[in-house]
Amino acid sequence: MIVIRSRRVREALRIALPFAAMPLLVLLGATFLEGKRHLLISLGMACMALLFFLTGFEKKKTGGRRMVIVAVMTALCIVGRFIPLFKPVTALTILTAMYLGGEAGFLTGALAAALSNFYFGQGPWTPFQMLAWGFVGLIAGALAKPLKTHRWLLLLYGVLSGVLYSLMMDVWNVLWYAGGLDWSLYGAAVMAALPHTLLYAASNFVFLYLLATPFGEKLARVKVKYGV
Repeated sequence: MIVIRSRRVREALRIALPFAAMPLLVLLGATFLEGKRHLLISLGMACMALLFFLTGFEKKKTGGRRMVIVAVMTALCIVGRFIPLFKPVTALTILTAMYLGGEAGFLTGALAAALSNFYFGQGPWTPFQMLAWGFVGLIAGALAKPLKTHRWLLLLYGVLSGVLYSLMMDVWNVLWYAGGLDWSLYGAAVMAALPHTLLYAASNFVFLYLLATPFGEKLARVKVKYGV
């Protein structure tokens, strides 16, 4: 496991990767690249997400242990995508971020999208899914303390994260259809996707209501036991 020793480098990457490099890569890929080249964008996103994960720790042993837990949570997310209609991917990403940090949540969401799409279908939408689920995890990591303290806030964030995911995917729909960002088309896409948005929100609410306590307790114990 690679460790980034310099604190300044870690802090710079923590800002540059999620808020500049990754969104720019996704937008450039959607705008200029065609055909199978979207796989290169997905690979680049996965590499950047892993690098972002590496900024979250200073010790090699700690990072290795966190990576094992992230791999388990990512596998659960992938399995969860096979559940009809209601899917626990977002809820599991949020829980991972709450207990292991925003970098771990971002990596879990991004890898869950990239790897599960080898079954559900790879395409230029995959990088957008990686970015959308990644940001859901990143924000959950930043809000970890209040989300753990107030159950109602966690459930509210679950609902809002379903909306956030849908809004980000609507950007892809407009770019694919119009070849650029047209705000009138974006508004129409948001309205057309409203039933799916409501389903995402309800799914997140249900799974966070059911999973927050049992998964939270287990992740908290693992975090203390293995010093992550």
